[in-house]
Amino acid sequence: MSLRPITLSLLLAFSLMGAALAQTKPVGMQDEPPFIEHRVALQLSDEGEAKQTQVLNNVLNVLKFYGLDKVAIEVVTFGPGVELLREGNTNTARISSLIEQGVHFDICMNTLEAMERKSGKPFPLNPQAIKVPAGIAQLMTLSEKGYTVIRP
Repeated sequence: MSLRPITLSLLLAFSLMGAALAQTKPVGMQDEPPFIEHRVALQLSDEGEAKQTQVLNNVLNVLKFYGLDKVAIEVVTFGPGVELLREGNTNTARISSLIEQGVHFDICMNTLEAMERKSGKPFPLNPQAIKVPAGIAQLMTLSEKGYTVIRP
């Protein structure tokens, strides 16, 4: 039996699956103004309110330093870091304010699906969160698009 037809079929299936996943969210720079000079992606994969506060403080400091019209910021959450984007999180008002200033908050669907399978309950998601197929893949793509990736 030849493996070639099977290999071609698998390649086609994976490429179609990748195209479907890519449609979850255009990755980076999708609505970026033409005058953006700096791009940063902050990774949040740690648990705890102190780490959430640190990341949000970093976002605010970058906005203050460069100005709203000169910097694009994405906060990419996965693993325990998705708790930042739980509906009702103590930082929800801060997140909303930062979103109004153009900051994007991404949440990893791989993490959410795993959490929901384990708990048997849907994750109460902040409606302003942007769903991405995979948090690490999102960081890689953003890096390839010119974003500096930082893990505070």
